[in-house]
Amino acid sequence: MNRLAGAFFVTALLVLASPSGVRTSLTERLLRASDHTVVSLPDIVRDLMQAKLVFVGELHDQGLHHRAQLEVIRRLWESGTPVAVGLEMFRRDSQAYLDQWVRGELSEEAFREIYLDNWNLPWNLYRDIFLFAREHQISMIGLNVPSEITRQIALEGFSSLTPEQLGDVPPVSCAVDDAYAGFIRRSLGMHAHGGMTFTRFCEAQLFWDAAMASNATRFLKEHPQVTMVVLAGNGHAWKRGIPAQVTRGAPLPFRVILPEIPGRLDRQTVRVDDADYLWLGITPD
Repeated sequence: MNRLAGAFFVTALLVLASPSGVRTSLTERLLRASDHTVVSLPDIVRDLMQAKLVFVGELHDQGLHHRAQLEVIRRLWESGTPVAVGLEMFRRDSQAYLDQWVRGELSEEAFREIYLDNWNLPWNLYRDIFLFAREHQISMIGLNVPSEITRQIALEGFSSLTPEQLGDVPPVSCAVDDAYAGFIRRSLGMHAHGGMTFTRFCEAQLFWDAAMASNATRFLKEHPQVTMVVLAGNGHAWKRGIPAQVTRGAPLPFRVILPEIPGRLDRQTVRVDDADYLWLGITPD
């Protein structure tokens, strides 16, 4: 703990302008889970460049988490690494709109309506990421599936899917470790309605992760030179989420960066089976 405390005094700060014009300080302190050493983002860029997938988790409504995600994208792009951005926030069936956005063929106003059809959080939370991708012609890839499918699994089980709904996503079953089961139970407690059982809710979560893993790996097979930065909620970006599903298919090297969330995942509790790096100091009190 003394090593951590001492490192906090030598901290790089990024001062960024938010969409509202408010200047916000974003720390570059990260905790490397393998040895609990505090490092900066520039320190780990070379490590991230070795990966084909870099998962950067978020609490969806936290602006600082999205600013951290943008900084990871920016640093990799500045390193000369060919980068794409994978999005939990967009369905795969909206890919044509993402391509049009990156090519500059849609106005921000028109694209904002498409965004809101895919995601129910304010556009300004993600706006800077989308603008950066368009400015630098960085591909943005929709990874998500229609919510009707995951809702159907949660209510009726994985076996209720038709071949058309399943697509090329491999079968899932709720065979998970205690840590993941605890996460599922907490999530079920927050979403409990309509008679969902633990097993069916678990299958829905696993299918969701498996589908996003499948969509990401499909793109990378077609673009093997690219490193994809995946933006997803912490439960999906966690190593037991999408990364675990990636390893079931065609394993690709990945890294996971999650924000520190006191009381849930913090510098005292993080382990290498949770994440590779924990971003410190970016969750407002």
